[in-house]
Amino acid sequence: MLFLVAALTAIDQFIKMTVITNLKPIGSITCIPGLLEFTYIENTGAAFGFFSGFSWVIMVLTMLLSLALLVFLFRYKHHTFLSNTACILVVAGGIGNLIDRFAFGYVVDYIHVLFFPYVFNFADCCVVVGAILFAVWYLFIKDKKEQGDALKEEHDGSEP
Repeated sequence: MLFLVAALTAIDQFIKMTVITNLKPIGSITCIPGLLEFTYIENTGAAFGFFSGFSWVIMVLTMLLSLALLVFLFRYKHHTFLSNTACILVVAGGIGNLIDRFAFGYVVDYIHVLFFPYVFNFADCCVVVGAILFAVWYLFIKDKKEQGDALKEEHDGSEP
C-alpha cells in the first residue's frame, strides 16, 4: 500500500517538474480547442485557490489528515478494495501537494478543463477521486462489510 502511495506521489512530482520545465516558460498550451488546456498556475491556497494566505494551516491540516488516513489504512480490519484505494489516493494526492507547499510555498496546477473555471493537478485528481470513492464506500459498503465480517467471525469461532 505504501508503495502505491509513493508511486502516485512520484508520478505527481514528475508531472509537476515537467510542467515547471516545459510549461512555465510559455504559460499555456491548448490541447483540445474549447475543451482542454494546460496552464501553469502557482496556487497559494487550498482547493480551487480558496484560503489563499493560509498555507501553514493548509499544510498542518494536510499532514494530520494524511496521518489519520495512514493509521486508518493499517489499523481498520474491514477494508475493501474500494476503501484501500480511496485512502491510497487521498494520501498520495495530499502528500504530492504538501511537497509543493514545502518546496515552493505554493502548489503547481496545470490542468484546465475549459467548462470548469479552475486549474488543478494530478494530486488534486487523486484527492477528489479518493474522496468520492471513500464516500461511496462509507455510505453503501462499510456497514455491510462489517456485518459480513462479524457473521464470518461468529461462524468460524463456533466450529470445532
